[in-house]
Amino acid sequence: MSKIAVVTGATSGIGRATAVALAKQGYRIIATGRRKERLEELQQELEDTTTVLPLLFDVRNKEAVQFAFASLPEEWQQIDVLINNAGNAHGLSPIQDGALEDWDAMLDINVKGLLYVSHAIIPFMQEQGKGHIINVGSVAGKEVYANGNVYCASKHAVDALSKAMRIDLIQTGIKVSEVNPGAVETEFSEVRFKGDKERAAAVYQGYQPLTADDIADLIAFIVTRPPHVNLAEVLILPAAQASATVMNKNL
Repeated sequence: MSKIAVVTGATSGIGRATAVALAKQGYRIIATGRRKERLEELQQELEDTTTVLPLLFDVRNKEAVQFAFASLPEEWQQIDVLINNAGNAHGLSPIQDGALEDWDAMLDINVKGLLYVSHAIIPFMQEQGKGHIINVGSVAGKEVYANGNVYCASKHAVDALSKAMRIDLIQTGIKVSEVNPGAVETEFSEVRFKGDKERAAAVYQGYQPLTADDIADLIAFIVTRPPHVNLAEVLILPAAQASATVMNKNL
């Protein structure tokens, strides 16, 4: 039977592209997200390639996460890969002007959501004695930048959790990897700027950013390495980016 991959935040951007990429590798996909219509669209798009089980929930809701995975049909319980992709950035304000609701959203989704989903799925992998968890972090988890405060803190937490999970799970046969993208043109900036499309588009002007497909290709490469190989941490940047804030906008 085909391997099974869980992809959180599969309704857009990196998550959606990853679901498509892993489907092409022969994985059956458990796609999670908050937008029912987009999950259904993904399921229809991939119906000739693989089988998709859509799970509708918000990773911030631990009861919903627990229920969704506790209720998995038996044929979907042998989970091989978990892509902890669901995440967000809200606002770009100095710490003294930050909105508490933005802080809550970033910490609840980027950190607690990753923990809730991992906690629900690790027992399936333990039972099999194998599995692979890939946490999608960010260059913001490697360095901080002005006005990035809480978002950077949340992604630093993902970095720390990835390292800690790798240590804690080493005796179980479960591999843990971390992918840290730089500038990727998705809905990310539009969400950060509260739907301001013009401001979001300006982030990617003057250079060629990464695409969601670039990150999905990398994730597919990581999960298809031989069992004895683990690409533990990968920082992936567009050629025009040297750090979180240093860009060449003439490329």
